[in-house]
Amino acid sequence: MDLDTAREELKEFIPHVKNISDSSIKKMAGRDLARFKQFKKQGIAVKFGRFTQKENNQIRKNVEEFLSISGVDSAEKLLFTFRYPEEKEAINRLKAEHQFCEKISEGIPRPWRLIYYRARKIFDPHNYKGRYTKEEKEQLKKYQAMHGNDWKKISELMSRSNLSVAMKFSELKSAVNYGPWTKEEIQKLKRAVKEAVRKKLEMEDGGSPSSLEKADRDLWVEREKLCQQLPWTEIETKVGSRYWRQCKQKWNSVLVKKMSKGQQLHGLIKGLQNKIILIKRLYEMKVEDANEVNWDELSDAIGDVPTAYLQVQFYRLKVSFVPFWQKKTFPEIVDFLFRFKLPELEEKL
Repeated sequence: MDLDTAREELKEFIPHVKNISDSSIKKMAGRDLARFKQFKKQGIAVKFGRFTQKENNQIRKNVEEFLSISGVDSAEKLLFTFRYPEEKEAINRLKAEHQFCEKISEGIPRPWRLIYYRARKIFDPHNYKGRYTKEEKEQLKKYQAMHGNDWKKISELMSRSNLSVAMKFSELKSAVNYGPWTKEEIQKLKRAVKEAVRKKLEMEDGGSPSSLEKADRDLWVEREKLCQQLPWTEIETKVGSRYWRQCKQKWNSVLVKKMSKGQQLHGLIKGLQNKIILIKRLYEMKVEDANEVNWDELSDAIGDVPTAYLQVQFYRLKVSFVPFWQKKTFPEIVDFLFRFKLPELEEKL
C-alpha cells in the first residue's frame, strides 16, 4: 500500500493522522490498519487517552500468553531485549516466529505503538524504585560525566529507567528553586524561549529577514512555535535556577494567561476552532472517566495550545453549557456538548 492510500485509510480511525510522520504511517499501515478495520466491524472505536485498568489487565494477559507460547522466560527479556545482548538474536527470532506485534495488541483498540510503550512501562522492573539515595545521586553525576547524555547506557548502569535518570540529572545539575517564580526568573524564561524560537525560525525559514523581523515584532503570534517542540534542556540552562519541567510548566501558564486575555494570542475565530476540535476529539476518545484523558496527546493533536489551556476550556464549556453537569458522568457531559453545543459553535464560526 502506498503512503497516500495508507494515510487516507487511517484517517477514518485517527483524525489527527496528518500530524503523524511518514515513517510512522508506514508502520501503522502494517501493524494497525487491519486491526482497526476488524474493531470497526465489531462496532468498537479506536481509543486514545489514558489506559483503563481493564486494558492494563489485557496487556498483562497478552504478555503472559506470549511468554508461554514463545518460551521467552521473562517479560523484561521480551520488552527490553537490548539488555540481554547474548540472547538478543534468539529472542528476536522467537518474537518474529510467534507474531509478537499481533499477540501483544490482541483485544485492545489502540495503535500498536501506544500498547507497546504501555507494556514496557508496566513490566519495566527499573520503574517505581523510589527516591534516589545520596550515593545514587553521586553515581549519576559520575556516569553523566563519563557517558554524556547517553541515558540508555546510564539507565543500564544504574538499573533505573531512561526517563528517570534523565529527569533526575536535570534536577541535580543546577541549584533548583522550588519556590514561587520571581520576576527576574520569568524574564529569563521569556528571553530563553525567544532565543529558542528565533533559532527555530532561522532553521525553518533559512533566516530570512522577514520571518525574523516578524518574530522580533510579535513572538506571541507564533503560537504553535511556542507550545510544542521547544528545547527545554537548553532553556533550563539559560534560566539557571529551575529544571526543564518547571520551565515548561511555567511557560504553559504564561501562555494560558495570554490566551485568556483574548488579545495578543487568541482571536475569536481561533478560539471557536479550538473549542470545536476539543469537543470532537474528546467525543472520539470514547473514554469513561476524565482521568483517562491524556491531555498531552490531545494538545499534540490540536497542535498549538498547552494542556492547561485545554483543561480550562473544557471546564468552562461544561460549567457554562451543560445543565446539572455535577450529576452527569464524563461521557454524558461530552455527549451533551457534542450533540447540542458543537452545532452552535460551528454555526457561529
